[in-house]
Amino acid sequence: MKNLVRTNEFTLAAVAVVGFATLAVATDFNLLTAGTMDAFLSFLAVPMVIGLAQMVVLAVGQMNLSVGVLTGFCAMASAWLMVDAALPAPLAVLAALALGALVGLLNGLLVVFTRINGFIVTLATMTVLEGLRYGVHGTGTYQGYSPGLRAVGQASVLGIPVVFLLALAVAVVAALFFRRTVSGRRLLASGGNPFAARLSGISNDRALVLAHTLSGLLAGVAAVIVVAAFGSVNASIGDDLLLPSFAAPIIGGVALVGGVVSVTGTVLAAFLVRLVDVTQAQFDINRRWVDLIIGAVVLGAVLLGRARERLTGGAR
Repeated sequence: MKNLVRTNEFTLAAVAVVGFATLAVATDFNLLTAGTMDAFLSFLAVPMVIGLAQMVVLAVGQMNLSVGVLTGFCAMASAWLMVDAALPAPLAVLAALALGALVGLLNGLLVVFTRINGFIVTLATMTVLEGLRYGVHGTGTYQGYSPGLRAVGQASVLGIPVVFLLALAVAVVAALFFRRTVSGRRLLASGGNPFAARLSGISNDRALVLAHTLSGLLAGVAAVIVVAAFGSVNASIGDDLLLPSFAAPIIGGVALVGGVVSVTGTVLAAFLVRLVDVTQAQFDINRRWVDLIIGAVVLGAVLLGRARERLTGGAR
């Protein structure tokens, strides 16, 4: 029990409970009404999945700056397929997932073959995707697509939005992947100590490609959630997802140097970021101050992680 209390996940859970209770009281418990909770959880789904998409590449010591823009691009492409190409919703959904995975695969291959850090590669990819995203439909908005898909996006089970349940399912799969599968453990080994991993017969190049591919696939999942839950999409989708994509895993305890992930921490941190967003909307706080606070917390989490590494190294 003592070890559990000392974990980063326990601290985040405690802060989340206290923060949620405080906000509920401050809003005269309006936060607890069915409509408000439905909106809260629905809009939490995308930051959760985006945080997991960033977490996967952080596991191998890489970054994916294109994850937010890729989400918007996949969402736009999916809507275009349904509206302009008259493609059935299931095929459009599969296309969004495949497109995300394909771009992720290209990111990974570029990192491996060029030996350029993923930060630079995905920065270039982000720029390209921004242009392509506006090229799909300009600044216009896609709406009126599949009523069935939009119905799923608005549906709930026992008062819990289906899209939030989908995000939770993705988190469970991610946790099982890293804990139970050989590929997941190899990703962590490659990120934690590439030299030792190579001596053990693990291909670091393969780990990089797999991590970026999975990150792109998760961006595709986030795009499907956006299309289903929002009911309309435009070329600005994804522009505000880059900071949350880093905030969730870093605050959640994921190591920037690779080798350490925390699905639970990432989910809890995404919850806290969403709580800050709701506080900003409820009390009409300047959005720039919110970004400043989140950025400061991310920086603090990075510095705290570095301090822990030094203390651990010294203890050894």
